Amino acid sequence: MKILVTGGSGFLGTHVRKFFDADDFSRRSNLDLLNLQDAQTVEEYDVVIHLAAHLDKSPEAAEEVFLTNVEGTINLLRSMRRDSVFIFASTKDVYGRFAANFPLVSESCPTVYGGQTALEWSKLIAERYIEFYAAQNQFRSCIFRLSTVYARRSEGNTPNFVTHYADALNFGERLQLPANGAPVRDFLHVEDFARACQAFTESVIRHGLYNLGGGQQNAASLRDLIGKMETVSGLQAVIDEENPAPAPIPLNYITDLSLITQELDWKPEISLDEGLKTLFG
Repeated sequence: MKILVTGGSGFLGTHVRKFFDADDFSRRSNLDLLNLQDAQTVEEYDVVIHLAAHLDKSPEAAEEVFLTNVEGTINLLRSMRRDSVFIFASTKDVYGRFAANFPLVSESCPTVYGGQTALEWSKLIAERYIEFYAAQNQFRSCIFRLSTVYARRSEGNTPNFVTHYADALNFGERLQLPANGAPVRDFLHVEDFARACQAFTESVIRHGLYNLGGGQQNAASLRDLIGKMETVSGLQAVIDEENPAPAPIPLNYITDLSLITQELDWKPEISLDEGLKTLFG
């Protein structure tokens, strides 16, 4: 089975590509989503895991975000062959502030516009194109609305906040925690994300849309996350208590894993404590 990971040289993509022994589609491999000839490369593959995106949330980046994340995705979709598999990394942030209404966030949470940035909105728009082209061109599709997926730092990539916290402990740097560490998130190790991609690929489901995160068993406040990091690393965090970072919206987010567990028989295998150990040493 031939597998391609777009963004396969990125923060998460590096690890997903290694998990599958897959090929890389990225600018580092001289391939560009916005080049129609390059995008036709997907015709050669049985599975395409689409992680490549422009991740800037700033207002001035909106046009480039929509161009890359929507038009770039469409370019790939047009060339997917019949009965191949297209897996898309979307985001929990398509729900915006509405996720605050649910202790566990399921796929039924509204995706009405409520101030989301172009990044979140571009992901939601791309989801609709995936559903259209998968039906029209008769390939299988899976959309994962990802919660916090973490991984070891990879060369040349900007880590997410979990790995940033681990780096701060490693180097004795001062940390600013949003709302003094009160926000709760659920955390998913990148290998469990790769296993979810594998579970869909090996299933008989034609089109799936799932919230994907660590779930309730891998949820913690940011303050507790730092405490777990201190325990597994033996290091001491230096927290700037006087200057907390702004609180996120929603304040708390925990993924409801009921649907993916039911349809794909998938659940996280790597506990938060075990996963955090991989960020040190």
